Amino acid sequence: MVTIIDYDAGNIKSVEKAFDYLGASVVVSRDPEDIYRGDHVVLPGVGAFGDAMNRIREYGLEDVIKEVIKKEVPFLGICLGQQLLFDFSEESDKVAGLGILRGGILQMPSKDEAGNQYKIPQIGWNNLTFPNKGRLFKGIDEGAYVYFVHSYYLKAEDRSIVTATTDYSVKVDASVESGNVFACQFHPEKSADVGMQILKNFLEV
Repeated sequence: MVTIIDYDAGNIKSVEKAFDYLGASVVVSRDPEDIYRGDHVVLPGVGAFGDAMNRIREYGLEDVIKEVIKKEVPFLGICLGQQLLFDFSEESDKVAGLGILRGGILQMPSKDEAGNQYKIPQIGWNNLTFPNKGRLFKGIDEGAYVYFVHSYYLKAEDRSIVTATTDYSVKVDASVESGNVFACQFHPEKSADVGMQILKNFLEV
């Protein structure tokens, strides 16, 4: 069973439909018992870092998430769900993240080092490179395109956990893997066949 954590942070329906399409049994819930019963647990999310962390704490989900991860249940953070796994975000500098992984979430610059202009937020398709190709990308070729919507990006402290990067106005840590914890800044549920393969790979962990 896949449990998708519902903490009022959006994009849940599309994630649920993607797992349904893959034939998984899916529960959307914030009930700790449903989360503990999940064979795979997903933390989706769109919106502001501070608001999302406040809702997680309001619903009593912080300790639940940490306990699930401690029990080595395969866990996937998507988009904002990736960002929340880390220590802090420049978007909400007074709100601590979950701190499960070390690193921070930084604001994307509107110019690259060469002075080229970029629209922020980044909305659209971009290709991936694999510095340390992880289990999510089994059967996926380097250069595959996935769908992004974000104004902030991850800079992971431990570079060995970064499994995919992309370049926009800056190098973005697009996906990470640490033990049973997986996360991606892009939206696999909106990334066509490549995204479905990523979610299928997660289900096979």
